[in-house]
Amino acid sequence: MDALPTYKSLKPIKTSRDISNSEDGQPLSPIARLFHEPGSNVYIVGIFGSKTKIDPDVAKASLVKGLLKHPRFSSLQALDEETGEVRWVATEVNLDDHVVVPKLESNIESPDMFVEDYIASLTNPKLDKSKPLWDLHILNIKTSESEGVIVYRIHHSIGDGMSIMSLLLACSRKVSDPMALPTIPEVRNSSQKKKIGFWAALQLIWNTLVGVILFVATSLFLKDTKTPLKGPVGGENNPRRVLKLTTSLDDVKLVKNAMNATINDVVLAVTEAGLSRYLNRRYGELENDKGPMKWKNYLPKNIRLRAIFYVNIRPAAGLQDLVAMMDKGSPARWGNKIGYVLLPFNIGLREDPLDYIHQAKAAINRKKASLESLFAYIFTKFLIKFFGSKVAGHLNYKVFCNTTLWFSNVPGTGDEIAFCGHELAYYAPTCCGQPNSLMIHVVSYAKKIIYIISADEGTIPDPHQLSDDLEESFKLIKDAVLARKQIK
Repeated sequence: MDALPTYKSLKPIKTSRDISNSEDGQPLSPIARLFHEPGSNVYIVGIFGSKTKIDPDVAKASLVKGLLKHPRFSSLQALDEETGEVRWVATEVNLDDHVVVPKLESNIESPDMFVEDYIASLTNPKLDKSKPLWDLHILNIKTSESEGVIVYRIHHSIGDGMSIMSLLLACSRKVSDPMALPTIPEVRNSSQKKKIGFWAALQLIWNTLVGVILFVATSLFLKDTKTPLKGPVGGENNPRRVLKLTTSLDDVKLVKNAMNATINDVVLAVTEAGLSRYLNRRYGELENDKGPMKWKNYLPKNIRLRAIFYVNIRPAAGLQDLVAMMDKGSPARWGNKIGYVLLPFNIGLREDPLDYIHQAKAAINRKKASLESLFAYIFTKFLIKFFGSKVAGHLNYKVFCNTTLWFSNVPGTGDEIAFCGHELAYYAPTCCGQPNSLMIHVVSYAKKIIYIISADEGTIPDPHQLSDDLEESFKLIKDAVLARKQIK
């Protein structure tokens, strides 16, 4: 990552806003510092489809009233030469330096592909460190799903997915009630434990112990199987293709209720099934490189394929309190409060598509009955405190490189919302800058479940095929549920 600005003394820089409650002069948190290490220089990228043409002046005015209320979006990250710490330093923000409105031709042949290419161009260049680490791009171009597109980039040191989602929603209003904040379903965190019995406590200890051992082994030597999804070391420097797949939330709930599962279980099962189909296709193409591929099982046995699965570790997991907090401009409980677990994916072709649901449910339940994510968070902070962020960054990089993909699932709002003064057709957040060649992020919006694929095309040359395989996998699972209902 490029060098941060340096200051001999950290006196507040002139700013046009009230910074009495800001983080001015405060050091970055240990986890925020980690996101400045090689291999962990990650950006959050968000794509918003607007139902109307976007007025840049209206969008800027909304940013002043919303985004810039939070001090981290109007602060530099500067190295204090006297202490060696990186601190937040308040600065005056010129929105024209952060909001980009490119001039577009009116006769673009393929608008959807143009937007894809534009986003891909944003996933490689890094932001200017002499300004707050975020920018926003407005593309007034009609695509198949929207009349205009807003794309933002935010450096991950500013906050995690829950923080950014809370900020988005706090800056938004319901379409049905322009004076009201969006509503978010309450989600209970696995750390919010009820009183548990002896066997449940024993299971918690055992699952945590196994998770910790695998975490340490992965940081040292335990690698995933080399598959067409696993990229080479150094993939964090490659541009990425970002796609989205939209499914019906009602259909997902149909499967969830029929299988006595959760939405998390269903989206993970669909992902496992889709990756299995995609890998089978890729292995089949390798085996039949001189002729047409026949559809059969080409998958090697015993594929080890794991995801870095990010977990919010705040005591309260729901977004509602965070949104209310953000609306009042408080930075409390903001930032990077995330741990992660190593989530094994069961790769294989199943005769009964519902087996993917059973497997996903069992895997998630094991991780819920574990403190693995909390261990990863505390252990990383311990390493940073006693050995420095470079050692912690190297350890995390080894874990990332020895696994295959990132997987994340952040709940959204059930309301249709307006952001930056414009009603949204969809939003699609993801990340770039990570070593893994694939990230799949799942978010809900209104009556939709949206899968966002972030893929390094050097490793995954056909991400649209992967999207098609995810879509087909969900169809097969849904059809199996409907067939079972008819039989009953």
